[in-house]
Amino acid sequence: MRADNSAHLIAAARRRSDDARRRAVTALRSLDAGGQPVTFSTVASAAGVSRSWLYAQDDLREQIGRLRTRQQQVPSSPPVPDRQRATPASLLRRLEAATDRIRVLESDNRQLRDALERALGEQRAAAIRSPATTRPESREQKDPGGPPWKPPESP
Repeated sequence: MRADNSAHLIAAARRRSDDARRRAVTALRSLDAGGQPVTFSTVASAAGVSRSWLYAQDDLREQIGRLRTRQQQVPSSPPVPDRQRATPASLLRRLEAATDRIRVLESDNRQLRDALERALGEQRAAAIRSPATTRPESREQKDPGGPPWKPPESP
């Protein structure tokens, strides 16, 4: 009677299958990262597996389909690899940083407006305090026949 070698055959088949899956996943990531089109043919060719084997692997088939759809939706810009896409946590951090920056800029803006307001007020006060010597002359030069300029009387 022959020895039962089925355990060895099953182990070899499992190793071949695991190796094919590893090559397919590596090829899929490489194509996505390189911005190359992700199709069953390109993945099968890059991984050295058959297209029918890829179709039989539900998770790989789903991932290839998702990447193909994404590439077809955005043909004008280069595709961003899955690993480089922003996560919700990183988007939240960017939003917090932008909000903090807005607060700082609003504070700076408020300070600059207050400084401008003070400077313009001081300039106006200085003009009112000194009897504007240039104002009557400039008015007389514009309208020599009119009455001389008088500052408004305070109540």
